Amino acid sequence: MWREPESWHAPCQCCKALRRAATRGARPLSDSLEIDVFWSFRSPWSYLATPRLVELARGYELRVRFRPVYPIAIRTPGFFDRLDPLWPRYFFTDVHRVAEFLGLPFRWPQPDPVAVEQRNGRPVTLEEQPHIHRLTHLGVLAEEAGRGLAFAYEVSRVIWGGTEGWDQGDHLALATGRAGLDLGELDARVRGEGERLAAVVEENQAAHAAAGHWGVPTVAFRGEPFFGQDRLDVLRWRLEQAGLRPRET
Repeated sequence: MWREPESWHAPCQCCKALRRAATRGARPLSDSLEIDVFWSFRSPWSYLATPRLVELARGYELRVRFRPVYPIAIRTPGFFDRLDPLWPRYFFTDVHRVAEFLGLPFRWPQPDPVAVEQRNGRPVTLEEQPHIHRLTHLGVLAEEAGRGLAFAYEVSRVIWGGTEGWDQGDHLALATGRAGLDLGELDARVRGEGERLAAVVEENQAAHAAAGHWGVPTVAFRGEPFFGQDRLDVLRWRLEQAGLRPRET
């Protein structure tokens, strides 16, 4: 079972192992099984799933393609207008309960990665969005550098793990460094490659829909979607059926 790193701010062993797995050549990656992970920086369920996805990538001959998408509050701004009034209360009860069950620190981010305001008891997505496009585009660049899942792990635990003002100071820079990347370099590319990065996210979203679901996290394997952090055991079972092998140490 997953155990959180001894030091919340030290580079975790999982991310170190991901770096080694990305660079070593014990077996060609073409021999590995492959999954697509559709994931959002605004999704608490994505955050809660990530340590187990890291464990899969670390321990098995498995190619993990990290494919960040914009959250549903951005993709479908009117989504929350159609929800049952009981949904918010259950959602917050459940997400805190699952975090406690998994032994992961959890608090709703301050600030929210998606800028919203409450109107008539429902969240409304604002037009001005200072965080979510930057975060998502950083995730695209991290994946292109072979550090996508490590970046998602390190950044999401800062955003969702109780760091108030996660967007201030050096919180993101340190998290990015623990994933083996330089935030200053990535941010410069985000500013200079915005159109291209947005197009990559659109491609990810189209592939997400084609896989058969709209929510995150969704893992796609051979045309079959596995939606939700509570389907990772089912995913592992399916991968084992397909011949999932432990990594050589």
